[in-house]
Amino acid sequence: MSWALVPAAGSGRRFGGDVPKQYLRVGGMPLIEHALRALLAYPGIDGVVVALAAGDAHWPGWSSLHGKPVRTCVGGGERADSVLAALRALPDGVADDELLLVHDAARPNLQASDIGKLIAAAMACADGAILAAPVRDTLKRADPDARIQVTEPRAMLWRALTPQAFRRDLLQRALASAQAAGVAVTDEAMAVERLGLHPLLVEGREDNLKITTPADLALAEFLLQGRT
Repeated sequence: MSWALVPAAGSGRRFGGDVPKQYLRVGGMPLIEHALRALLAYPGIDGVVVALAAGDAHWPGWSSLHGKPVRTCVGGGERADSVLAALRALPDGVADDELLLVHDAARPNLQASDIGKLIAAAMACADGAILAAPVRDTLKRADPDARIQVTEPRAMLWRALTPQAFRRDLLQRALASAQAAGVAVTDEAMAVERLGLHPLLVEGREDNLKITTPADLALAEFLLQGRT
């Protein structure tokens, strides 16, 4: 069995507006509710810890969803700070070797089939595993004036998605090491990579999108309508 950690302490400044993006509504509910319900609907996930901003006035106050516990804690200024806080807020009895899934609060279209593939891969790989998608677009490297310098080969490049799955002790050690070194990791796999390890890439669905722009929100609305 597994627990999920959801860092949700960000203000969503890049998106704009007065409401943090994880609370924007799509398909009749906030983005974060879609994410939590997708995680907790999966039979192999026992519960979830959500790391919130201090004084978060938008949190609806859930203590359970799908009959499973929803715990909260105060997150930090960086993603890694929030995930570390969520790790500390796990209930007693979650073993060091238990698999944990870290998922973005603003990814509302997570499918059960991807969760299953990820958990199976992470259980079989000591270094953990992440959902990812091969890069399919042509990539250009630009100079400071936005002029093309070179076309980059894409054959071995992937886009990191979430959830990302690691054993509790490995995840905590990797994030604490990055924090102590002053390295701002952009996802959990980057922290694990710093230890010289090589998490497994598990191809996930392309429509597991992270909401970063208003256009993404409209696309998510369309995708979620197609699931009903």
